[in-house]
Amino acid sequence: SKSPSPRQYMPVRYFIMKSSNFQNIDISQQKGIWSTTPSNERKLNVAFWESIVYLIFSVQGSGHFQGFARMGSSIGCEKSQDWGSAGFGGVFKVEWIRKESLPFQFAHHLLNPWNDNKKVQ
Repeated sequence: SKSPSPRQYMPVRYFIMKSSNFQNIDISQQKGIWSTTPSNERKLNVAFWESIVYLIFSVQGSGHFQGFARMGSSIGCEKSQDWGSAGFGGVFKVEWIRKESLPFQFAHHLLNPWNDNKKVQ
């Protein structure tokens, strides 16, 4: 029998990734990559090495989540031209699990204990 993956027993962490536009979400879904600001990179890399990381995507001002993905690699130094020079850092792999628009109101029962129990949106 196959031995279980060591990552299988790791804790799970979730991050909301806000995008400034729908085009970045489309690029991510098509190419299986994402890029974030350099200020987020360290936090995501540490989380990646210590846990399984799920990213929940939302376009600012949309009032919806656009889907979620699992972080598939750590963030490297290589940048992508797909996002232009909008202040993004390195590119990393994401494995999209669900690509669907979900209004925030459907998740209002979820509260974030690390953000004063505010609604997740």
